[in-house]
Amino acid sequence: MTGVARALRVAVAIVVAIGWASAPDTSADLASAASVAAHSASSDDVVPQGPSLDERLTAIQRRIQAVLVYPPLARRRRTEGTALLAFEIGADGRARRVAVANSSGFAALDRAALRAVRAVDQLPYVYGRLEIPVRFELMASSPGEFAIPN
Repeated sequence: MTGVARALRVAVAIVVAIGWASAPDTSADLASAASVAAHSASSDDVVPQGPSLDERLTAIQRRIQAVLVYPPLARRRRTEGTALLAFEIGADGRARRVAVANSSGFAALDRAALRAVRAVDQLPYVYGRLEIPVRFELMASSPGEFAIPN
């Protein structure tokens, strides 16, 4: 239960208790107020539990990296870098207003990062404008050969 939900429940319990306490016959009503307050403070939550913000941000980054296509010329030149992309997630789960917030230093990598973010079909919803790093990193799989890490 979040702190806001807990504070709201305590406030409701206090208001209910004050309302019942000011009634003329307080003996039976105070018992009712206590049961209402106890029920209000129970662990029943009307807001469904879901992934945390950190889990959703990690899922977004993984989905972008999964569709990322390393530009062939950049791979041959062994160009690496991280582009920081800024965007919002629409109600349909797609990235909107995508822009490069901080360049990787290579236009080809920045363009590939933009394409990857736009290619992801369904992103977990996060309110507001996000900045997500998109990494281009080559790893040696055998002497003289480089591959994209999974």
